[in-house]
Amino acid sequence: MLYPIATQTRQLVDLSGVWQFKLADQQWQPMAVPGSFNDQLILSEYKNYVGDFFYQTEFFVTEAMLNQRVFVRFGSVTHYAAVFVNEQYIGEHQGGFTPFEFEVTEFVTLGRNVLRVNANNILNNSTLPVGNYSETVDENGNVRKKLDENFDFFNYAGIHRPVMLWCKPKNYIEDITITYELQDNQATVNFAIEVVGEAKQIKVTVLDEQSQVVATSIGGAKQQVEIDNVIRWQPLNAYLYQAVVELVDGDVVEDSYSEPFGMRTVEVKNNQFLINGEPFYFKGYGRHEDTYLNGRGLSNVANVLDVNLMKWQGANSFRTSHYPYSEEMMRLADREGFVVIDETTAVGLMYNFGVDMKVDPANNTWKIYKTGEAHRQVIRELIQRDKNYACVVMWSIANEASTAEEGAYEYFEPLFKLARELDPQNRPCCFVNLLLATPETDVVAPLTDVICLNRYCGWYRQLSDLDAAKKALKEEVEHWHRLYPDKPIMFTEYGADTVAGLHDMDFNTPFTEEYQVEYYKANNEVIDQLPYFVGEQVWNFADFQTKYGIFRVQGNKKGLFTRARMPKMAAHYFKQRWDNIPNFNYKK
Repeated sequence: MLYPIATQTRQLVDLSGVWQFKLADQQWQPMAVPGSFNDQLILSEYKNYVGDFFYQTEFFVTEAMLNQRVFVRFGSVTHYAAVFVNEQYIGEHQGGFTPFEFEVTEFVTLGRNVLRVNANNILNNSTLPVGNYSETVDENGNVRKKLDENFDFFNYAGIHRPVMLWCKPKNYIEDITITYELQDNQATVNFAIEVVGEAKQIKVTVLDEQSQVVATSIGGAKQQVEIDNVIRWQPLNAYLYQAVVELVDGDVVEDSYSEPFGMRTVEVKNNQFLINGEPFYFKGYGRHEDTYLNGRGLSNVANVLDVNLMKWQGANSFRTSHYPYSEEMMRLADREGFVVIDETTAVGLMYNFGVDMKVDPANNTWKIYKTGEAHRQVIRELIQRDKNYACVVMWSIANEASTAEEGAYEYFEPLFKLARELDPQNRPCCFVNLLLATPETDVVAPLTDVICLNRYCGWYRQLSDLDAAKKALKEEVEHWHRLYPDKPIMFTEYGADTVAGLHDMDFNTPFTEEYQVEYYKANNEVIDQLPYFVGEQVWNFADFQTKYGIFRVQGNKKGLFTRARMPKMAAHYFKQRWDNIPNFNYKK
């Protein structure tokens, strides 16, 4: 799906602003879009509301707009949306983290129009993420809806990303897929262009970063160009070309769209993760789209600040834990050169997650959960959206699923196959391994290209006994390597909850800033000795909101930064560490 931009043939109207909003059976009130409704309402009953909610706004259509095809496009609505224009049903979408659009040409009129969204935030055993949904009736006959999220972050809901009116010509460019082959400084670039309507001819012009033409082609839906003296996209040193695609009829340009793209190679080989043929070392984080006031709503201010903090710290990568991030963040990462592990919404795929996190044959996850269709949908939508980004180097099919249970391989094998079939750039695929799925018991690891471990030796296990933590970590990682000697291994999570400002003379005191630093030093001492260990992504970049829990004091406190983006001691520790670790050839 193309990102919405205005061009010489397309008009874009941003509908961001203050809409009308209401919960079921309540009155309309103002609500900012984009943004989570949870943190704009002040009472607990609203913050933790479960059920249906509604958004409404007005927009105006001009005569010029009526001469084109009019679309309404949503960056995301969490988690379900049915869309109405002038009280007429337009369409619906399930899944709270990917974009969708509907053509509304026949439903709009000149002048004032009304756009309404009927939404809900209910999750169950067939949705992604997974939630445990239930209803009870109180003594007054009122239905109480309850949702126990099967994941450790807050279930923010609402219209989280921009809503646009996008006017396109009668014949228009629907999608552009870019692939390429690199040989030294030469590139053969292929364009597959989808068009709606009739296309006399399609012209492709490639511009460099100085807006100089480096290649042109004119023809049909599939075209190829040769580019000399290619400058490759590199981590923290991005170079983006522009592919200007035009539908032309003689001298008339019927439609035009400009797609940025970088060129680089990605390969997993001999225990190494290679970018442009060199062994890359991941330095970075798991993150969340989570800020004060906005909740999970898009904040370009926060995105820019976070990117600058990551650059200050010497990081070069992050994972979109545990859902696709906004297109705005992906475009920023592509522009700034951050390497991204792009993850689906498959978090919480463990039936006993909220109980005792033990594998229970009597309650088999893969017999109880019915998430297969939602999982296939998000893989399709994620890859279709992000396929052209050079920053995306690997697809993460799931986070911390129950991959040691019977049926896990049969569930995941077709999903890995689907991702590999859909990705035109043949990126590696992975899943993020839960600490309960050990080398002996995990059955999905054969499907992955990189062993990605979430491990908390010294926190959830071996608390305050870092010598024992180091021993346990080293033994497990070496066991993984013996079983999968050709696959690189990396941390996708490791960390310790830390309350900013809490200190102690005893560095073994949990929750202190001192312990967080000692914890990381101990873990890093182990992985630095292992040549096949190719990266460290800490959990988490910043503190974030979670559901209520006795071990969560206003959220998860594992951040290197506070939720307000103030650094803890560990942030300075990693700055010193990462400034001294090169992006390439750290472990030759």
